[in-house]
Amino acid sequence: MVMLLQDRHTPGPNGTAPGVVRVAGRTLQPTPVFDSYWRFASARQAVYEARLAGRPQPWTRDPILTQYRFTNCYRAADRVSQSLISGVIYQGSQEWDEVFFRTLLFKIFNKDSTWQLLNRELGEVRWDTYDYRAYDKILSAAFAKGERLYSAAYIVPPPQLGEGRKHRNHLRLLEMMMTTGAPDRVTNAATMREAYEVLLSYPALGPFLAYQFTIDLNYASQMPFSEMDFVMPGPGARDGIRKCFGRRADGIEAEVIRYMADTQEQHFTRLELPFHGLKGRPLQLIDCQNLFCEVDKYARVAHPEIAGISGRSRIKQSYRLDTKPVSAWFPPKWGLNA
Repeated sequence: MVMLLQDRHTPGPNGTAPGVVRVAGRTLQPTPVFDSYWRFASARQAVYEARLAGRPQPWTRDPILTQYRFTNCYRAADRVSQSLISGVIYQGSQEWDEVFFRTLLFKIFNKDSTWQLLNRELGEVRWDTYDYRAYDKILSAAFAKGERLYSAAYIVPPPQLGEGRKHRNHLRLLEMMMTTGAPDRVTNAATMREAYEVLLSYPALGPFLAYQFTIDLNYASQMPFSEMDFVMPGPGARDGIRKCFGRRADGIEAEVIRYMADTQEQHFTRLELPFHGLKGRPLQLIDCQNLFCEVDKYARVAHPEIAGISGRSRIKQSYRLDTKPVSAWFPPKWGLNA
């Protein structure tokens, strides 16, 4: 249960910070980063909408957004997620075993060039024709030429399944999941958390990756869950929550994320910020979780005096203009596609 104390916010008129909020039975005192969370979301979404509409720069007057790279407010709108949704999940056979196999193969490497390489060399990526030796030959050859197989977005640790190279162990992991009934167990789960726990039971898939992969699979038509069902905070989100609420929020991060999702309209209104969602779709739990990761980075420049958990003080990635058109195609079950 989450609520603002003393009605919605105290003290003062629109534009002032709330006094305290109450989440999971705890009274939390928001820091200045809390309002920056909402301002960042409004400004970053405006950049996305401007790019989508093909408007010329400048897309923002925020100097931090201009200088550094940040992901979109909506996870599904990011480039890799767009590649996954339109080019992997909904391309090819819609039999669930095939969708599951393609989705996790793509996400283990999380790199579009690796996915394109496999498709180019194999003709089509399919579980019913899968051959470990063929996949390993392609990936090993690329590795030997110095090509990067994995994205640097997040680390997917290799399971210890008897192979000498990371990608080989990951292929063995995916084989294990396919041959031990993971696809059926995931799609037969009664809740998103149950589906997540199926993935969590496999080697090297800790809480963060198991949740991220569950969200990825949930883009498919066979998965029935709302993105408001369940959230598992990652390390970056915990850092951002610490900066927004201090140590009092430790241990209740999932409840804090739900509070943000439940009260988003109230805070955008309080701060007089434009935010129309993703074609009207409000921020979901996964989006609010990701926004905490981004505001953790944003606050390193905007609020350097407010410490998180990791102690990081710099934003590593600078913004580089990507001239490729922005794609916007979402799971059809969301009803957002024209």
